[in-house]
Amino acid sequence: QVQLVESGGGLVQAGGSLRLSCAASGRTFNSYVMGWFRQAPGKERLFVAIRRIGGTTTYADSVKGRFTISRDNAKNTLYLQMNNLKLEDTAVYYCAAGNSGGTYPRYYDYWGQGTQVTVSS
Repeated sequence: QVQLVESGGGLVQAGGSLRLSCAASGRTFNSYVMGWFRQAPGKERLFVAIRRIGGTTTYADSVKGRFTISRDNAKNTLYLQMNNLKLEDTAVYYCAAGNSGGTYPRYYDYWGQGTQVTVSS
């Protein structure tokens, strides 16, 4: 089992940057596929990025070229570097851990509490 705690959200102007962190407890952090999802008010939770155990990554088309997912297994931490933020990036961002991974929330077993990212004009 793993517990996840996100941090790093906040208010930023369009075009700015933020780096989200997801601290994981448990000694088996590096055995999970890790992903980031986001959920805007009144909308479903959507895939943002995934980093697999072998290091391969996949991004949603909407963030490709602007966001970078990375993980530091020594620190049990997952990151999401977000650059050139847009108004439509405003959402609660969640990190998630799973055994199989994928781009749908149902593939993940463990979730953090979320961190709010608000992009202003």
